[in-house]
Amino acid sequence: MHFQRTIGVDYSGAETADSSLKGLRVYMTAGGGPAVEINPPPGSKRYWTRRGLALWLTERLAEPVPTIAGIDHAFSFPEAYFDRHSLPRDWDAFLDDFHDHWPTDQPNLYVDFLRHQGDAQAAHAALRKGETRWRRRSEDVAKAKSVFHFDVTGQVAKSTHAGLPFLRRIRRSLPGLHVWPYDGWEISDGASALVEAYPRLYRPGYPVDDRTADQQDAFATASWLRDADADGRLAEALAPKLTGDSVRCASYE
Repeated sequence: MHFQRTIGVDYSGAETADSSLKGLRVYMTAGGGPAVEINPPPGSKRYWTRRGLALWLTERLAEPVPTIAGIDHAFSFPEAYFDRHSLPRDWDAFLDDFHDHWPTDQPNLYVDFLRHQGDAQAAHAALRKGETRWRRRSEDVAKAKSVFHFDVTGQVAKSTHAGLPFLRRIRRSLPGLHVWPYDGWEISDGASALVEAYPRLYRPGYPVDDRTADQQDAFATASWLRDADADGRLAEALAPKLTGDSVRCASYE
């Protein structure tokens, strides 16, 4: 096994960065063992907040334990977005630009405030919008919803717009962390990694038992990462056979 620990996160873009969110769930495996739910530290809120989760993930990924964590929101936007807004094909530059327009890690700020309020901050966010028909190549293959398709069942748009600023924070706090595939296709031995996950691909392989849908998504992600690492499927998934143009696009999209 490449990783000694796996983490699955079912994300939520509801309310604010400091709200206690029932839909934000975390499961973790260690040493090939079962996936167990991780709750917020004692004395904090009943459920995870996005800010609290980002801090916890940063602490775990900084430990000298090879860990892979999968989060179920998009890590970037389609190439059409880069074209419309004349952005360089650089993922870190994208994260900085997005955070400038959508600072959803700020206290008391809802994603929907930036979508619907008529103030200057919302007007600035409106400068970085997209179209619901735009999809990344990976989303086309997986038949996933667009990162700009809000207010529908199974949307990833709100989670993505809420999560990207915290992804940026984690990346800047951990220079040695490998965010796949933006830091390359191959993860060094002993390194920890952060990847985008799509729980719909893993759920059918694991009984639900008494877990909620949010718990099941996090459980299945952590469990699949453990099992796939053990039997070689993860190594294959991390080294897809792509054409030259798709490889180029994957470095930022």
